[in-house]
Amino acid sequence: MPRVRRRARGADPVPAGPSRVRRKARRLQSSWPAARRWLLRRRLSGALPLSRIPGLLARLAERNPREEDLPDRPKAAVAVIFAPDPDSVLLIRRAEREGDRWSGQIALPGGRWSASDADLAATARRETREEVGVELGGIPVSAVLDDLAPRTPVLPPIVVRPFVFSLPAATALILNHEVAGAWWVELDTLLHPDVLRSIEYQRHGATVRGVGYHLDIGVLWGMTERILTPIIELLH
Repeated sequence: MPRVRRRARGADPVPAGPSRVRRKARRLQSSWPAARRWLLRRRLSGALPLSRIPGLLARLAERNPREEDLPDRPKAAVAVIFAPDPDSVLLIRRAEREGDRWSGQIALPGGRWSASDADLAATARRETREEVGVELGGIPVSAVLDDLAPRTPVLPPIVVRPFVFSLPAATALILNHEVAGAWWVELDTLLHPDVLRSIEYQRHGATVRGVGYHLDIGVLWGMTERILTPIIELLH
């Protein structure tokens, strides 16, 4: 099975490679436009592999996202964050917490809208900063995906809006108490034909049936699977 890159507190924020390249990437992480230009020059020179992320973002941006008209339900937002070299997406494991219906699940950074948030994009940025220490304040939204609502009555009635972001390089992750683990998972891992399989088990007194990504870090299923699968299908 393809490799999953693990990130822990204080981990090196730059993908492995020649030390000179890593030092250059670290210096540029605080300046996203400069970093993008540098990475483009490196790829054009053949020093780095071409990323599929720009093409993927362009296709996602072409879509008209579906918005759920459910004004009585609370709103939430998640961040789908990509980084290249190798192309990866950021996933977290929610901490085990009593009363949390998503406790322990593999998920995307995010949470409920707060009155202090200007909009749902601000919610995605704030929750990402709080949960994994990744600052998205200067990163534009690359695409907005379809609103999602839970399909099972055992989950809270909520509407979740996914926002897509792209970083010039994977960054170190600093986890708060709501997150038990976080990883930059390679897109090739999610594309592996043996990874997406059926699942069935009991949760909160209900039988869960569907499909999930069987990863080394656990099974990714539910709403997160519904968000990621249409994205991964664009890469086939």
